[in-house]
Amino acid sequence: QVQLVESGGGLVQPGGSLRLSCTASGFTFRSFPVIWYRQAPGNERESVAAITHTGVVMEYLDSVKGRFTISRDNDKNTAYLQMNSLKPEDTAVYYCNARSLFDDYWGQGTQVIVSS
Repeated sequence: QVQLVESGGGLVQPGGSLRLSCTASGFTFRSFPVIWYRQAPGNERESVAAITHTGVVMEYLDSVKGRFTISRDNDKNTAYLQMNSLKPEDTAVYYCNARSLFDDYWGQGTQVIVSS
């Protein structure tokens, strides 16, 4: 059974940090690029950061550059999104996506709320 499970979300004050994890099972995770997306209420889903299957960072959303870091550990079948200097506008549900030419897997999302 294919699964992507996000974790690590929660409530954090502005300026704080969170590390999101995305753990995969049921498919060859190390062969898939991973993209972190987020969706805030009333907004469209947007891509936040992307990483190749070998761990090369492909891109960051402009508004998170310098604050967020995407990484992965293929031995643990897990991708990460380290989020520092969080702002209220980072509040959203964060999703991880593992995608190839033939397959497209999504997690259920993890809620991040940045508020004082």
